[in-house]
Amino acid sequence: MAVRATVSRFPKNEDEQESSGLPWGVTVTPFASKDENGLSPVYGSNGDLLPRCEDCYAYFNTYCELDQWAWNCSLCGTLNGLTSQAIMRYSHPRSCAETMSSFIDLELSMEGSEEEMMQARPVYVAAVDLSSSEEFLELTKSALQAALEALAPGSLFGLATFSHKMGLYDVQGPIPVVKNVFISPDTEGTLPIELEDVMPLLQFLAPVETCKDRITVALDTLRPTTSWERTTGAGQGLEGVLMGGRGFGVAMEALVKYIGSEYGNTFALARVFAFMSGPPDYGAGQLDTKRYGEQYASKGEDADRALLPEQTPFYKDLAVVAVQAGVCVDIFAVTNEYTDLASLKFLSIESGGSLFLYSNTDDSTLPQDMYRMLSRPYAFGCILRLRTSSEFKPGHSYGHFFPDPQYENVQHIICCDSFASYAYDFDFTSATGFSRYASEQPVLQIAFQYTVVVPPEELSASRLVSASRGKHLLQRRLRIRTLQFGTARNMNELYDSVDPEAVLSILVHKVILASLEQGVREGRMLLHDWLVILTAQYNDASKIVQFKNGGLIVSQIDVAFSQCPQLQPLPRLVFALLRNPLLRFHEEGVHPDYRIYLQCLCSALEPGSLHRVIYPVLMSYSTPDKQAYPRHSLSRAALITSSSPIFFLDAFTALIVFYSSTADPTLPFPPPQDCKLFLSLESAFMQKKLFLQRISSILFLRQKVLLSGLLRSTINKLKQERSITPKLIFIRGGQDDASAFENYLIEEQDVDGSGFTSVTGFVSFLEDVTQSVMEYMK
Repeated sequence: MAVRATVSRFPKNEDEQESSGLPWGVTVTPFASKDENGLSPVYGSNGDLLPRCEDCYAYFNTYCELDQWAWNCSLCGTLNGLTSQAIMRYSHPRSCAETMSSFIDLELSMEGSEEEMMQARPVYVAAVDLSSSEEFLELTKSALQAALEALAPGSLFGLATFSHKMGLYDVQGPIPVVKNVFISPDTEGTLPIELEDVMPLLQFLAPVETCKDRITVALDTLRPTTSWERTTGAGQGLEGVLMGGRGFGVAMEALVKYIGSEYGNTFALARVFAFMSGPPDYGAGQLDTKRYGEQYASKGEDADRALLPEQTPFYKDLAVVAVQAGVCVDIFAVTNEYTDLASLKFLSIESGGSLFLYSNTDDSTLPQDMYRMLSRPYAFGCILRLRTSSEFKPGHSYGHFFPDPQYENVQHIICCDSFASYAYDFDFTSATGFSRYASEQPVLQIAFQYTVVVPPEELSASRLVSASRGKHLLQRRLRIRTLQFGTARNMNELYDSVDPEAVLSILVHKVILASLEQGVREGRMLLHDWLVILTAQYNDASKIVQFKNGGLIVSQIDVAFSQCPQLQPLPRLVFALLRNPLLRFHEEGVHPDYRIYLQCLCSALEPGSLHRVIYPVLMSYSTPDKQAYPRHSLSRAALITSSSPIFFLDAFTALIVFYSSTADPTLPFPPPQDCKLFLSLESAFMQKKLFLQRISSILFLRQKVLLSGLLRSTINKLKQERSITPKLIFIRGGQDDASAFENYLIEEQDVDGSGFTSVTGFVSFLEDVTQSVMEYMK
């Protein structure tokens, strides 16, 4: 569990917090295996026995005062008695996780018999769009082949298709069999027959370890529905115009109900992978894509505001049903046409899934993303609770969760991996703040309760008998992190404790929320005004500006925060965020679906990854084995003034190796692959049966070029650490199209214009901020 605060020393009171101009809050990555300093939790058992405060319900922790019979809560100060069992437990404090560390992870007991806990198996269902192209289906087949290799033994897998009809595959027999049911074109319609009556669920869900080959055969039978089939099945307009054929909404609604019938019995969580090649345009849940176009210019409407809200509550309501049924939905959209992800996104993010968008099939990383997603551990049925000491409280919370309808500051997360991050900002409960209790420091406690599926191979050394082999065990755990913060004695100390990446995270959440509610223009104004206010407050606190006889005396406004290194990155981060597609205007060519995808991606990233999305890291190398400079500004001037021939840019979703036009021609381009490493990797993949014809051509060989030396190891390390697969791009200046690289050199781009390079850009932006600060302080 990694926790990063915007300031490591908290403001003393409300006045100081407001006058600082800084957001006050934390980011939390609850399922991260280590904390922000790389330390692991202390693991233990008997989490049910952990004492809790009788007043605020906080958990006992190392900051609590403990004596023989009682303990004082570190959050609210309440004196709590110890049970006789706890007294015995704490007579040997070194044997208890909660007395050894403030970061603990304890096993909890689960309701039901051991046999019931063993029954739950991981369930995965693929729903494939047949109203698509051959290229889309080939890519989807490759992704599902990769998924089959990543799934743990004992997993159950089902294959379904949708178009103007819905198909269910039975792959447990000698020959795969598909049964179809037609979807009603009525916008309020449902399937004419229950899926359970079409095919019993346990016949549909096949064990991966025994049916993998037959699943592969079934995948090879997938074909796009022909225009004749769709015209006949979906119906025609008066002039023979096709009226649609992608009944995604009905299919998802039926699948959720179908799978949910075995929730708590066959499975504890089911994941549905929905592969889409375009918008739902048939039956219930169909979307009107005509709202995207040039009509906004003619009608004078704000396209940046009109295209962000959902046009129907259908998918948001379906997400609620999915949550109740224990079904998590991941949406993979492979399309460059308007699909209205603003409406579809709720089905994924609110059910605990992810939203992926690929503009085409040619360079899509879908198979790699699929394998990566299923290879990493995840928790489900999660409850996240944040508690604070009595002087302050959580304000807003941000992230892909849904709040508990009964309890404050309790969030439910259906599915959570080690990358998923959430954010909170804080408010004081009174104007006095922490100043009245100078001897007591602010305390924050985060409790994360979750369930994991433990595969049979990890149970061999456990208490389970041999008869339990081959079955999965559900394990409920409680992870707790308690942190104590100091308070800043003055404004300069507060500024010196700033974490700029955590500040950026809170800002991104706030501007996304403002954009969704009031439009992109409002989000941009909010961000610009925040930087103006912060700069004004900093200049005031640093005595750079003075007031005399009611007038403003200015030596020079310090917009670069020259006296505070911790604040210096913020102007560039704000400028970059204003240039990011998150906040660029519709008329600049930002596709509304891409904006929604970025919103979903950025609102789930931890601060370090988010920093790279907003302001990529640019470094230089004198040779592939030797780094020249670890960080450059994103400007053409940085390239011109640097004598380095090789530049490497990390933009999180893309990794770009750029050879300058003046690079020594004897430098190999692209850097040669390490043949020994390539052969060893090939052998390893062969042993895991990943070198099937389709996987070798798409999943592996597409990015088989391995770099030599330090640059190679840097890229490989970054790719392994990512939650998604970054695209690896090689560009040779003067010979290749360098626009993919040059588009990231934003500091010469006009913050409010078309993005074309100019001599102004970041410099002009700072001048504008300076002028706004002077007007603000008058």
